[in-house]
Amino acid sequence: VQLQAFGGGLVQAGGSLRLSCAASGRTFSTYAMGWFRQAPGKEREFVAAISWSGGITYYADSVKGRFTISRDSAKNAVYLRMNSLKPDDTAVYYCATLKRLYSDGYYSESDFGSWGQGTQVTVSS
Repeated sequence: VQLQAFGGGLVQAGGSLRLSCAASGRTFSTYAMGWFRQAPGKEREFVAAISWSGGITYYADSVKGRFTISRDSAKNAVYLRMNSLKPDDTAVYYCATLKRLYSDGYYSESDFGSWGQGTQVTVSS
């Protein structure tokens, strides 16, 4: 599966963005998917994940209630709706296929399949 993330941009604090992750490959619908982010000088961190069916979702505590992950298997796409954005949300956001889901968001490299190229989100104060 090849992934391409897009939809990032510059937004003021309190604003919203929707990130999209387009996937190629007929097996997309069988994968769990996740969004991760990495801010300058910081380690990559988990943001949200969704099961292959879309019936299970997990979120990092820092984004719970503000971000919503969803998927449309007919369109081979995963989305991340981000509301009430804060300057701390500034980062490069990546989508990835996941081999398994963890409710605590702790993933090792062996849990990932494919990665998208990342899209920059910048939130100004």
